[in-house]
Amino acid sequence: MKVKFLGTAAAEGWPGVFCECENCRRAREAGGKNIRTRSSLLLNDIYKVDLPPDTYLHVLKYGLNLAEIEHIFITHSHQDHFYFEELNMRRPPFAHIAEGRVTTIYGNDKVGDAIASMVENPGYRLRFRRCEPFRSFTAGDMKVTPMRADHAYDQVAMFYIFEYLPEGKTVLVGFDTGWYPPDTWEALSQFRLDMAIFDCTNGAREGRRGHMGISAVVELKVELEKMGVLRADSLCFATHFSHNGGLLHHQLEEALGPYGIQPAYDGLEVEL
Repeated sequence: MKVKFLGTAAAEGWPGVFCECENCRRAREAGGKNIRTRSSLLLNDIYKVDLPPDTYLHVLKYGLNLAEIEHIFITHSHQDHFYFEELNMRRPPFAHIAEGRVTTIYGNDKVGDAIASMVENPGYRLRFRRCEPFRSFTAGDMKVTPMRADHAYDQVAMFYIFEYLPEGKTVLVGFDTGWYPPDTWEALSQFRLDMAIFDCTNGAREGRRGHMGISAVVELKVELEKMGVLRADSLCFATHFSHNGGLLHHQLEEALGPYGIQPAYDGLEVEL
């Protein structure tokens, strides 16, 4: 399975779009891996997780053809994860898409409500599939299991476990998760992960409601290892970093590395 991190920042980006704080100043000066766009990733080129406001930048930066993406999995309806207005550009005359191409959007009721008129209009070439935590389904060559997140309390926020059926590789993709709810822990016990991606929004700051930071991510990894969900050779990454967390990329490497966790960065590619 091929995994590509398109963006690795929280809602404001890093540097923050309007921010003058010290953490953003340092990121601007350092550049490189410290410049982070809003979080999204690709699996095997045709499966995308979330549709942030930086999607067009990702298209230009990574040479993407969004018309080729067949499945988009939305974690929740917050704008930094589901900038649904971008989907208006799928219809003529804004886009001329090859015959037969259709993209399926997966998500909760709020996601479905936001694009209902688009799905009903054949010009958009969109389908919607409502997801519920712990109810697995097949999307192309993937078996997908939504998991309940502790986030966005006005809706059912989710993260996803992807099992690539031809190779038997399994990846957990978590952006805004917070510390996992009890029913998610119970459901996780059935999985054996080759790779896990964790919500590290808070960085060096404490906290686990709605978002996690380094200490919670480390504890989460330890618990998953005790359960046998993670093996000693499973790959672990942290992502969705906020500037309020304070640590630049090299500092995140120093803080997470001793625990076998790598901080992701925009453009990182991983082959399982």
